[in-house]
Amino acid sequence: MKRKLRVRQAQTVLPFGVGAVLDIQGESFVAAGIETWPRLKTPVSSERLAARLGVKGFFAAPHTLNDRYDQPDRPGVPYVRFPGWLFCGACRTMVRFLYEREKPGEPPVCTSCAAAPRLTPMRFVRICPDGHLDDVDWWYWAHSKLAPEVRASCSEAKHAWKARRLSFRVADRASGLEALSVRCSATRQDGKPCGAERDLLDILGPQGGRCSGRNPWQRWHENASCGQQVHVVQRTAGNVYYPVVHSALDIPQSAEPPWAEQDAAQAVLGHPYWTILLDALGTSRADTFRGLIKEDTGACDSLIDQLVAEATGSPAPPAGRPGPEEIDLSRDEWYAFDAAHLPEPTKEFAIRRGGLGLKGETEEPWATLDAHIGGVVLVDRLREVRALAGFRRYSPGGTLVPADTSGRLRWLPATEVYGEGIVLALDEQRLTAWENDPRVQAHVRGVRTDLDASFRGEQLAETVGSDLSPRFLLLHTLAHLLIRQLSFDSGYTTASLRERIYGRPEYGQRGLLVYTAAGDAEGTLGGLVRQGEAPHLAETLIRMLEAAAWCSADPLCAEHTGQGFGNLNRAACHACTLLPETSCQTGNTLLDRALVVGSAHVPGYFTDVLTASREYAAATALGGTP
Repeated sequence: MKRKLRVRQAQTVLPFGVGAVLDIQGESFVAAGIETWPRLKTPVSSERLAARLGVKGFFAAPHTLNDRYDQPDRPGVPYVRFPGWLFCGACRTMVRFLYEREKPGEPPVCTSCAAAPRLTPMRFVRICPDGHLDDVDWWYWAHSKLAPEVRASCSEAKHAWKARRLSFRVADRASGLEALSVRCSATRQDGKPCGAERDLLDILGPQGGRCSGRNPWQRWHENASCGQQVHVVQRTAGNVYYPVVHSALDIPQSAEPPWAEQDAAQAVLGHPYWTILLDALGTSRADTFRGLIKEDTGACDSLIDQLVAEATGSPAPPAGRPGPEEIDLSRDEWYAFDAAHLPEPTKEFAIRRGGLGLKGETEEPWATLDAHIGGVVLVDRLREVRALAGFRRYSPGGTLVPADTSGRLRWLPATEVYGEGIVLALDEQRLTAWENDPRVQAHVRGVRTDLDASFRGEQLAETVGSDLSPRFLLLHTLAHLLIRQLSFDSGYTTASLRERIYGRPEYGQRGLLVYTAAGDAEGTLGGLVRQGEAPHLAETLIRMLEAAAWCSADPLCAEHTGQGFGNLNRAACHACTLLPETSCQTGNTLLDRALVVGSAHVPGYFTDVLTASREYAAATALGGTP
């Protein structure tokens, strides 16, 4: 009964990266840490991402045709069988399957049955907020209702971790978890049958017992001292695995844009605490004022050091490489898309200017739409590197477990994909006027308060910036709406499209990138770029706005003052705005279509366009001329 189990190279980063549970062909495994990877790996280059994450480089899982990772010819990355407890669907016997019993190319089978049916993995596992994963102690569960002295009299008490007399039973006269139970068929010290049994009605949730302090691929001596309470969940539950993935586009190296440095310098020099900082140099108060200036202006330490040196006449400190916390990946990417002279095309990055094809248009709604759009860039080819930094369990705010659980390596697992995309930029003058509207500021202030109160605030700081701006909410929601509309117009599914939001005003960002990418070196077929050409994109935007103006959950959705994870969404739900998790940079949070199309309480950036479109539709429907 040979079988072949396959995992694609890109899946070793997401969704089956280090620490993830993989269900395949009726078996269950967990991806081991990168310290167990073979020496033969495929290097992946991305200097910008490596500098941001503070590592020396990246490696992709090696291609292999072998089912066993421990053979020397073409080894692959290891996946460890988990959970270790299996049961037979015929005789219901439970088996603790050990690594020594693994046979290449063969699934585990029941040795108690003549037909040798496959063993099935138990569906429940234990996790803790510190990122540990372990089997449920099924022997203890079966005996947990007994007194300690009675429990100790079971003949398998000293070897509970590999008890051989347990069975997973199903009752005929019950349903749900109450119908499932674990029973011990061992004997007691007095020779009588043990017969301990307990159903699984109360199995889910927090349970007693000590956390093992390890993950399944780690040896017993590698366990950490963990005092967290363990929680029993289904092995495929969503809170078993929260991967932390970072990505960067491969763009041509270029100098820092002069306007960005000049604007940042002017912001620092004009800050009310600048003169106070100069007076406080050499005292403990200087760090406080320096931090406030950095937070308000987004300036890096090297720029502030240079300005201080110029103001005081002292020599500037030697320029060094910026620390990981000072590297903003979106800054260089947006400069490449928004530069006056686009970078020369390479085999990994090729872009060209596009447009809506509406220049000089006087008819509505096209003229109004053209006035709201600042530019279109068509990305014929891009390369993206996605790296897995680690994972969390139980909660997205839990302890981060690094991909290298040994703590000895200076690289991370990664994969590279090639694709195409559309960059849409808004008009800076109109955008600034809109986001300075007091009604918009008051509306966004509530979302900012909810974000500051959530643990997601720290996690999203790199994407959102030090302070959530109205333009980020607008651009993020616009990207979601555009992806949903493109899924109808371009043929790509929403899960195939991804977003990158460039909405940090301190860097002059005012746009978004919608792209698709595949692991094949040839990339995708160009259908998305074609949809971004004139006149297709303008028509897509109008249809998008018309669809966004109404949701099947309205008026509840439109009038929501907080929904979704941590109340970080406003007028946004699955019926109108949300996307698959893999398509969104922020996990389907920080969305509000009211900022796009408007509502009774806040003006939308595209309200004028939507009004003009409706007037045009009404005029043509009545047989008149628009």
